[in-house]
Amino acid sequence: MLTKSGFHGRTILSDSSMTNTNTGGEASERTLNFIEQIVENDNAQRVWGLNERGVPKVHTRFPPEPNGYLHVGHAKSICLNFGLALRYQGKFNMRFDDTNPSKEEQEYVDSIIRDVKWITSAFDDAGAGFSAGSYDTGPAAGGLFYASNYFEQMYLFAEELIRKGKAYVCDLTGDEVSARRGKPGVPATSPHRDRPIEESLALFRDMRMGKFPNGARTLRAKIDLASPNFNLRDPVMYRIVHESHHNTGDAWCIYPMYDWAHGIEDSLEGITHSICTLEFEDHRPLYDWFIDAINEGRTDDGSGPWGRRIQHPQQIEFAKFRPTYTILSKRNLLKMVSERIVSGWDDPRMPTISGLRRRGYTPRAIRACMEDVGITKVESSIDIGRMENALRDHLNRVAPRAMGVLRPLKVVITNWPQGNVDDLDFVINPEDPAQPKRKTRFAREIYIERDDFMEAAEKGFFRLAVGQEVRLRWAYFITATGVVKDASGTITEVHATYDPATRGGDAPAGPDGQPLRKVKGTIHWVSADHATDAEVRLFDRLFVAEEPGTRTGNWADDLHPRSLEVARAKLEQSLSTAKVGDTFQFERLGYFRVDEDSVSGTLVLNRAVTLKDSRPAGESGKSKGAGAAGRMYSIAEAAHELKLKQEKLAAMLPGAGISDFASRTPAQLTLAEVRGLKDWIKKNPPTK
Repeated sequence: MLTKSGFHGRTILSDSSMTNTNTGGEASERTLNFIEQIVENDNAQRVWGLNERGVPKVHTRFPPEPNGYLHVGHAKSICLNFGLALRYQGKFNMRFDDTNPSKEEQEYVDSIIRDVKWITSAFDDAGAGFSAGSYDTGPAAGGLFYASNYFEQMYLFAEELIRKGKAYVCDLTGDEVSARRGKPGVPATSPHRDRPIEESLALFRDMRMGKFPNGARTLRAKIDLASPNFNLRDPVMYRIVHESHHNTGDAWCIYPMYDWAHGIEDSLEGITHSICTLEFEDHRPLYDWFIDAINEGRTDDGSGPWGRRIQHPQQIEFAKFRPTYTILSKRNLLKMVSERIVSGWDDPRMPTISGLRRRGYTPRAIRACMEDVGITKVESSIDIGRMENALRDHLNRVAPRAMGVLRPLKVVITNWPQGNVDDLDFVINPEDPAQPKRKTRFAREIYIERDDFMEAAEKGFFRLAVGQEVRLRWAYFITATGVVKDASGTITEVHATYDPATRGGDAPAGPDGQPLRKVKGTIHWVSADHATDAEVRLFDRLFVAEEPGTRTGNWADDLHPRSLEVARAKLEQSLSTAKVGDTFQFERLGYFRVDEDSVSGTLVLNRAVTLKDSRPAGESGKSKGAGAAGRMYSIAEAAHELKLKQEKLAAMLPGAGISDFASRTPAQLTLAEVRGLKDWIKKNPPTK
């Protein structure tokens, strides 16, 4: 059923089960998120015309400020904007919003370029021979841009607004502007609002010439000092900043504010859908006002007094990705780096894209997580376990298996012939039967995990113990016969015997074809004579609280005191040639990536994620059955929680950005969604 609603003065047809026909393949019915619905409606009405391919124009962008490293929240925006451009045969721009020279560095520019290309590689399809590329290559390449390259045009537009009586130079300092900002129902004030146009124009030119010190004057838009939206109370457009810029050098000493620059950049680049996170929702009227002010007096053919109209993109806001046990504020991330709480922006415990990559996350896992979370207008915390599970799912399919012992305990197999070595078959990846087996070496002395041995087995302990048999993965059954201890009583060595008839890890079959005996425990191992030494860094979450800082007001109080443990491990011989970036599943332990700190003869690996989440219920991050964090609500339960009638809540869900509820099986809402709905309803109270 199609319904009509207003959006930026245009008719929008709403249908959550619309057909996506611009995917490059056959049309397929699927649920669209609310942004895709907007794009589909625009395309149906040819709002933006056709591109060079003859299909409706869709042009998106990712516009980071180079004042820090990108974090996982940015990954959602990259996936969304690049994905839309690919899906609708459009273009994707990479643009640096470099309008604040005091906080921007070339290091950040370089890292952002690297990270964006890494994330967009998640859209490649090697099996189909498809390379998605990025902003600079591939079918959706729109190009690399810098806001600073538009400074001259922005300046000319600013002069135009002054001449139109829509901007003025203000002599108030920042503190004075704040003091005169007013309150709800009480207008702001400025003694310079009625300054003559020619005087403001002359002062603005003097500002550009560098005749005034930092903070002495600003250029402000002349909008509405009594507006209930404080963003419209004559916002600052330009401020004086005598600092060198990473791209323009010392050419400028006045710099545009983001709200002024944002829409102009989008317009000059031909952006159709300017997609932002929800904190910019209250800024949208300002985005529209600035472009409308520039277009006032302009015409489509350029015959008006101010020339040709500029494009007016559509700003759309969505809920950002905000995982639990994490902080994403660049200011706080920078503080952790500068105060050496972490080793750097790419510390594997950091939520930065560089940190996630170094830890062992893959672009595909990150993209899968973002698709799992979805696109809504409801702000909520996302359980970090969903990220971890997405990584497990991907690495389980692609990571080769290997064996490594993190806390080694030597085992001497006393009945194994001296000097004998057996090359055993080892399955590289059971998820990919096409991969061949490889050989791993077995000899008289091996290492096992210290936790896999008990001198006297307790009830329920099925691993190695004196008098108890266990299976060595892909090798033999062994039985411990005794131990060697040091002066302190610590076990330093275990003696055992093996059963030659169990080669490959299976008991011989009886007359009926069934194993003659079974063992309940299987453990991993490495050959002592052929082991590779390695430093293995076992990372945990950086914070112990789901919402860092909530308890005391200071996120530093919730830092995990043991977020890193370093193990001196023994790895199987095949890993001696592993290269930086290689990822493996260590049997029974987790997924590990070779770190950049590895040098010749010294192997360093990072644990990306454990094989499964062993945290207590409520902390595990599973979507269901994981305590409070994983609670699911029926529509009746959610309506009761939110104090609404069921039919009214159901009608509100699409407006809150939950457009796929009707197609869910079962029809349930997550705890995070219910929490987010509470906040959304406060801002958008239902009519009586």
